[in-house]
Amino acid sequence: MASKLEVEVEVKCNADKYWEIIGDSNKILPEAFPDQYKSIKVLEGDGKSVGSVRQITYGEGFPLVKESEERVDIVDEAGKKVSYSVIGGDLLKYYKHFKATLVITPKGDGSSVKWTCDYEKASEEIPDPNIIKEFAVKNFLEMDDYSHKTMQA
Repeated sequence: MASKLEVEVEVKCNADKYWEIIGDSNKILPEAFPDQYKSIKVLEGDGKSVGSVRQITYGEGFPLVKESEERVDIVDEAGKKVSYSVIGGDLLKYYKHFKATLVITPKGDGSSVKWTCDYEKASEEIPDPNIIKEFAVKNFLEMDDYSHKTMQA
């Protein structure tokens, strides 16, 4: 049975700048947060357009999953929306399918970052992916801090 989790986070960074950071996440995440992301390799495409596939190797900061492969399904530049499906790696031991969508909207001087995941558990004993939701929220806030540090540098 398919289920859904959602979370919305407010960040200080404006929507255009935050969207730019999301677009560069293949490069930024391993450089800025090596404890969480050992590497992100683009396996197909450019890593950010529809159909692109990337392999993420996680660091010690994310103990649940060591590796995953994600395929970009939707990119809406105007709407600042990206959606991807996990197509390989450790996460699929726990979930038959896992698809996440990220939407960034302007909010005051900053932005709202909405993360939604659609998933189906591999078995009833598997918990909802709240740990992944918490990891996403942590990443969004850390990327916001990163954006302010790089703008001041």
